[in-house]
Order: sequence, then structure tokens, then C-alpha cells
Amino acid sequence: MKKIKYILAIITIATFGFVMQAQIISAEKIINKVDDNINSDTQIVVSDMVIHGKRNDRTITSKGYSEGHKKSFTEYLAPAREEGTKMLKLEDRLWIYSPSTDRTIQLSGHMLRQSVMGSDLSYEDMMEDRKLTEMYRSKILSEETLNVRNTWKLELVAKVDDATYYKRMIWVDQERFVPLKEELFAKSGQLLKKTTMSNIEKIDGRWYPKKMNYKDMLKTGEGTDFIVKEIQFNPKIPVEIFSKGSLRK
Repeated sequence: MKKIKYILAIITIATFGFVMQAQIISAEKIINKVDDNINSDTQIVVSDMVIHGKRNDRTITSKGYSEGHKKSFTEYLAPAREEGTKMLKLEDRLWIYSPSTDRTIQLSGHMLRQSVMGSDLSYEDMMEDRKLTEMYRSKILSEETLNVRNTWKLELVAKVDDATYYKRMIWVDQERFVPLKEELFAKSGQLLKKTTMSNIEKIDGRWYPKKMNYKDMLKTGEGTDFIVKEIQFNPKIPVEIFSKGSLRK
């Protein structure tokens, strides 16, 4: 009888421990930790965008500055044909300066769905940098092993009307709280894009993917690689960077 009571006690403790762990590791807390890793008040990033074409690849180097999710400025450094092209985002407005024509144009509406320089990313993708917790409701679907890493598979459904994607499926590394894979869906349920993250490194106390492959599922090919060469979290950025005057400097 004592042995049975002992076994029941062990089962009760184990069950209680599992429930407590489930309460502690909630979907919202996981996404909050992801946001903390990926986002910062300000960022400066030097990156290569490798566009995999049918015949050859193109690499475009840029330097980007961002402040929160409302301000960003990008200058293209190479190759020569793209050098000097600049983009400025303020709130939901986007301007592009082309040195070849010496003109600045503003993109809005359906034009933001266009591809950025033939890549698998749209201008909407580049502009969408709000925290996930601000845009989506989340829930844990399962636990899966992905590339020998233990992950949580989460479903995120938009709670705001202006989210670029209605639903996202994200596989989050359980130890480092970094997304390793993501699938992006339209409201109709159609899979629009896939993203895979790799080369995870610890930078300034946070885990960050230094390589991301974006694949537009409506296109053929190997997608577009976004490779981080340098990144600074929370640097001081001059106010004038985020002004229309910076486009022609």
C-alpha cells in the first residue's frame, strides 16, 4: 500500500512539474524572447544580399540604419550599377533615390509588393520590422528536432489588419530562442514564402542568425540569401540620417 502511494505521489509531482513548465514556457514568452534577440532600439547592419538567378548569382552590398520600427535608411555600396541607391522609410512611407536618374520616388500601396532588385524579398518585407508580439497571437503546436536542434513549432495569427502575412509558422530554437525556420501564409492559406536561418552567433549577449535564406514560393530558384557581415545593436545614429535630405548626400 505504501509503495502504491509512493508511486502515485511521484506521478502527481511529475504531472504538476510538467504543467508548471507548460505554464512557464508559454508561446507569448517564447516570442518575447525571440523579439529580444532580434530587435533593438537602433541597429547598423552591413550585409550582402545574394540573389540566386537561373544562370548566375548577383551580390549586392548595403549598409542599413534603423531606429525602432518606424525609421530606416539603407545605402547600397556595391556593385557599381547599384552604388549610391538609397532607401528611406518613415512610418509607412518609403522613398527610393536612384543616382542614375538623380530622382527620388515614393512607393506606396501595391507597389510595395514589388521585388527588391530582383530578389525574393519585397519592399513590404523590408519595411515589416515590428515586434512579432505587436502583430500576432501565438500558440505552441508541437516540439520538433530541426538540424539536430530542439525547437518549438509555433503558429502566429495576425491580430492587426496591416500585417504583411496573415499567418506564420515558426520553429524556434529551445536553447537560444532564435527562429531556425519560418513559413509565411496568406489569409487564403496559400504558402507564400519560406525562410531558413543559419550561422547563429552570440553577439553582444544575444543570439542572432547571420545568414537567412528567403524563398518566394511563387518563384522558381534557390531564393535569396541575406548575409550579415557586421551588426551593431543600440548604436547612436545621427538624427539627420532619417531625413529626406540624406537621400541625395
